[in-house]
Amino acid sequence: MSPTSDRPVALSHARVLLLATATGLIVASNYYAQPLLQLLSGVFQVSATQVGWVVTVAQLAYAAGLLLIVPLGDRLERRRLIVGLFVLAAVGLAISASARHFSQLLLGTALAGLSAVAAQVIIPHAATLAAPEHRGRVVGTLMAGLLLGILLARTASGVMAGLVSWHSIYWLACGVLLVLAVVLARLLPPHRPTAALSYPRLLGSVLGLLRDEPVLRRRSLLGALLFAGFSVFWTALTFLLSGPDYGYSLASIGLFGLVGAAGALAASRAGRLSDRGLGDWVAGGGLVMLLVSWLILLFAPLSLPALIVGVVLLDVAAQAVHINNQSAIYQLDEAARSRITSAYMTCYFIGGAAGSALSTVVWTRFGWNGVCALGGLLALMAGLVFLHARARRG
Repeated sequence: MSPTSDRPVALSHARVLLLATATGLIVASNYYAQPLLQLLSGVFQVSATQVGWVVTVAQLAYAAGLLLIVPLGDRLERRRLIVGLFVLAAVGLAISASARHFSQLLLGTALAGLSAVAAQVIIPHAATLAAPEHRGRVVGTLMAGLLLGILLARTASGVMAGLVSWHSIYWLACGVLLVLAVVLARLLPPHRPTAALSYPRLLGSVLGLLRDEPVLRRRSLLGALLFAGFSVFWTALTFLLSGPDYGYSLASIGLFGLVGAAGALAASRAGRLSDRGLGDWVAGGGLVMLLVSWLILLFAPLSLPALIVGVVLLDVAAQAVHINNQSAIYQLDEAARSRITSAYMTCYFIGGAAGSALSTVVWTRFGWNGVCALGGLLALMAGLVFLHARARRG
């Protein structure tokens, strides 16, 4: 295999699984705090609204990394960039684990969130390496890994906090990322840079793509609304489960991440259907499912089965639409795939950060009914954007 080959034969199933595992574990760095919000509020003596900033800072840092770091995947050798980001994320986790003040926790969270965008360098790299007829399947597999990382991060964090301490998950994740950095340095396929632009022009071209590509613009707005609703739910869920309606322990709250694992299966299946030209049908059905999930979740304080069904529907729907979005934007320009990813995912995580921030405010003022009303409104808006995109053939 040539050191500059963009389409090596060695993109085997085992290597795809390695990339999916790495994607999930690096993105997990952004989500360890979510089931711990109630605990962290007491540890650092801050209010529920203030502790919600841990989630918001993680999302904003990730969005900043998407805008400032991911475009470098078109200009630099991607393997070195990915490995460096894994090491930097490990440093951020170590800072969080050793935090004595809330500001230190926010600093570690920001550094880990900024570096976790390695996942969004890995995904376009894999999309470039994959044969076109298998691209949806490969991207779907990596997105399944990413979603499992998000969900299982909550599970591992809650369980370890309940059994050991809240610091333990951060130290464990730090060590795992350092080991993965070594593995990826040895096994990750190299990549020939496709852009020779200066860094300022490279960043400017990301905004240029949003300006010039209407498909990218519409899909980015849809992605932002989608992830805003996803974050609204998962941020508020901790308060619901730890409150008087359920009174669950940290370990029990963490286990709820397993309930959403069905979304990972949906990501893989949605990718395969996109390869067959059926992605839009899946996405349209997903958006209907998304709205239905919020109606069911209205009954979550009264019914555990309603909560479980709502979680599964929400996660499956979100992943189906997200995979369809990625399938659409990755058809635009192969040479600018990292910058296209940067534009889309920056908007996606800005939506997530806004959703997290709004969720804590709405929960404090209006309770669970207000959270569901907000989520339903975002789902309705996402459906309208999707219909507009299909009417404009993109």
